[in-house]
Amino acid sequence: MAMEGKVPRISIGMPVYNGERFLAQVLDSLLAQTYKDFELVICDNCSTDGTERICRSYAAKDSRISYHRNITNIGAARNSNLAFSLSRGEYFKWAADDDICGPEFVERCVDVLDRRDEAVLCYPKTCLIGESGAAISDYDDRLDLQWEAPNKRLAYLLWNIRMCNAVYGLIRSSALRSVKPFGSFSNSDISFLAELALHGLFVEIPEKLLFRRIFELSAVKYASPHDRMLIFEPGTAPQLSLPNWRLFIGFLSAIRRAPIGATERLYCYGRMRIWLERWGSGLFQDLKIAARYCLRRGHISFSKT
Repeated sequence: MAMEGKVPRISIGMPVYNGERFLAQVLDSLLAQTYKDFELVICDNCSTDGTERICRSYAAKDSRISYHRNITNIGAARNSNLAFSLSRGEYFKWAADDDICGPEFVERCVDVLDRRDEAVLCYPKTCLIGESGAAISDYDDRLDLQWEAPNKRLAYLLWNIRMCNAVYGLIRSSALRSVKPFGSFSNSDISFLAELALHGLFVEIPEKLLFRRIFELSAVKYASPHDRMLIFEPGTAPQLSLPNWRLFIGFLSAIRRAPIGATERLYCYGRMRIWLERWGSGLFQDLKIAARYCLRRGHISFSKT
């Protein structure tokens, strides 16, 4: 349940599922922010480990924290969307349950959004870390999208997007309410960022203030978009999920909804050739995987009759 009382300027939403291993360390990094006027909304996706105990302990000690526990696992995307829906701040930031934020993360991003009305998202540079917290390497997101033309911002995003670290930046809540939330399919954060970029500028600040944890049990262990569907739609058949088609349609829908003129919209549709060049083969892969699954299931059903 959201906290009552004074509405904070900043909301931080943390979707979590079985995150006990790093959770205390992550919460400490958020509570140590130099910018203090924030609320922290934790959405626990029906964890089965010690996550609930840790969250309730921190919430009891700091009034800025509210804890919401789902009665069932609703999937990663829906849980992330829920965290935003429960927030109240002018600006919003998602926080992963295993990544560390430098103390000045929020303060530096607030300063940019306060000064630049045309920016919808501000994010810092990223350092990849391992399980122990030791640095592995710096990561260049290359999503400093400060062109006036939306189609140019979209093109640069499509050419450069890999890891979606920018989604953990600080975002105007008004912009978030104007775009479609995360879809329940693999890589929906990419089409989400694309739609957000059509609404305004992304600004990268030079400091390394996001420490993204890469380890065996993180989401990177899922080798393909189909494997990752188990995170987004628990209990479904990933072979029939068509994640690449859903992502492609997500881009087209984002362009259709964007607050841009007809000519600019046509330019944006044209920019989708970049995505087709980089990932278009995934559309055929989806169809092949679905066909094999249907044939196999059909053979099993036929054999039983």
